[in-house]
Amino acid sequence: MQRSLLPLFGLISLGACAHTTKIAPAIAPVEVKIIAFNDFHGNLKPPQISIPATDTHGRQVRVPAGGVAYLASAIDGLKAQNPNHVVVSAGDLIGASPITSQLFLDEPAVLAMNMIGLEFNAVGNHEFDRGRQELLRMQRGGCEKYTTTQPCQIDRPFPGGKFRMLAANTLTEMGAPLFPATGLRVFGHGKRAVKIGFIGLTLKDTSSLVSPSGIKGLTFADEAATANALVPGLKAAGADAIVVLIHQGLYTKVEYNDKSCGGVSGSLLPILEKLDPAIDLVVSGHTHNSYICDYGRIDPSRPFLVTSAEVRGEIVTDINLTIDPATHRVLAKRADNIIVQSASYTSGRGDVPQQPDFPTFKPRPDLQKLVDRYADAARAVEQRVVGTIGGPATRDKNAAGESILGNIVADAQLDATHASDKGGAQIAFMNPDGLRASVTPDAEGRVTFGALFAAQPFSNTLVVRTLTGRQIRAVLEQQFNDPNWIRVLSVSRGFRFAYDLKRPDGQHVLEMSLDGVPLGDDTPYRVVVNSFMVSGGDRFTELAKGTNETGGPVDIDIFVDYVAAGKAVTLPALDRVTSRTPG
Repeated sequence: MQRSLLPLFGLISLGACAHTTKIAPAIAPVEVKIIAFNDFHGNLKPPQISIPATDTHGRQVRVPAGGVAYLASAIDGLKAQNPNHVVVSAGDLIGASPITSQLFLDEPAVLAMNMIGLEFNAVGNHEFDRGRQELLRMQRGGCEKYTTTQPCQIDRPFPGGKFRMLAANTLTEMGAPLFPATGLRVFGHGKRAVKIGFIGLTLKDTSSLVSPSGIKGLTFADEAATANALVPGLKAAGADAIVVLIHQGLYTKVEYNDKSCGGVSGSLLPILEKLDPAIDLVVSGHTHNSYICDYGRIDPSRPFLVTSAEVRGEIVTDINLTIDPATHRVLAKRADNIIVQSASYTSGRGDVPQQPDFPTFKPRPDLQKLVDRYADAARAVEQRVVGTIGGPATRDKNAAGESILGNIVADAQLDATHASDKGGAQIAFMNPDGLRASVTPDAEGRVTFGALFAAQPFSNTLVVRTLTGRQIRAVLEQQFNDPNWIRVLSVSRGFRFAYDLKRPDGQHVLEMSLDGVPLGDDTPYRVVVNSFMVSGGDRFTELAKGTNETGGPVDIDIFVDYVAAGKAVTLPALDRVTSRTPG
């Protein structure tokens, strides 16, 4: 009995002395807010676009969204919720921008990002639209001229981005990243300090999406391999959490804030499959979709969160990481996509009012002042009436992939290069992703330069080349070489083709004709395309095999001349492309 009491006595004695021992209090978790968006594309003014959503009554509504002054207010509201915050972007801040930013080389977009407090941006493909040197100027500042447009027209000197561009897998001739690969941010103090490491990635396919002259000497390495190789270094630097900012994305079949990962597809999936499970969060872009997906639903061994925030600043993602500073682990992660509801507007389809069931933001005055200053400078050019069109020239595609706008642009390019001294073009092809906005005339059918520029903002030159019928077929087959990215070309009048997606790869195109005559395999034809496409853009690499090249004018100039020719442009029929896919 005595032996059994000894251990108990010892415990009681220790308990009696406990008041003399200091027990360190547990370190409370730290919550960090990551505020994310992507594909801003220099949209300073509200784009008059609406986001489909379900209100509290279960009704389908459309919420007016976007505009950088409204985006700034939405971000400010999120910042106020937590002093531990950071603002990030997943690429395409600039490029393919509306005229208010594009006319000024996207300098106002960079200035707006400085004012918002952006800290990291993963370089996207459109950042390279004006070439490497101009992109470096966007970061470093200065007024050196690398394009045909004069820099620093409004603000001089241009300070460049206060945020840091990240481009881990964009490698120079020396094999080093063009911009820093990673960034670190520390939140909190002392024992409650936590670190987050950021990796910025450009999509590997950038070389097929921009003009080769703009990225000469650069290579784009595998995204997953690059990110995985950087994880140990960030961990060694003390990173408690790792965030990948990548300009590549998914497609989903669910609403903007749905968390189910419903119907996910797209080129980001094979990258996610290979990412190091030590990564906690993937902020993505490029596909202009909005989603929040716990990838652990798909692969439990990789439970990172994957987010995207639509396009043009219409949505912002509120991401919260709960981090244990003692164990250096992320305990929880959650995210919500928030519509940046802006002012009501009226479109060709009617009024789009504000929706009371969704947060409404007021434009931040300093950002609105910046927008107004550049909008005023662009207004005279933007509002110049060019000509008339017989109705809305929309980008909307029919079942075969044809659009009225695409047909008009193809016809304009054919007419401009058809004469023998202009290249002798017989066929024109236009890539659908090169058309960025529908052209909607006013009540009298008038359209402005700004409307045409919004539709075709890249200022590519036209190129006429000779291709055989066999080569043209190979070009058309490339429309279907990626089932996640089918891109049916717009074609000029007189040319027809049919396809069947159920047929094997390389055999999708059923027939091709010009003015009712089938194309001969060995017969040469003169084909006009833009310089982006002829250099392999949008993966139409077969166009590079053409011969006897003739250079042409700038595409927007041709579009303007076509609309300004004197009589109203008639809307073409959608009968040039036929889909014969069963079902």
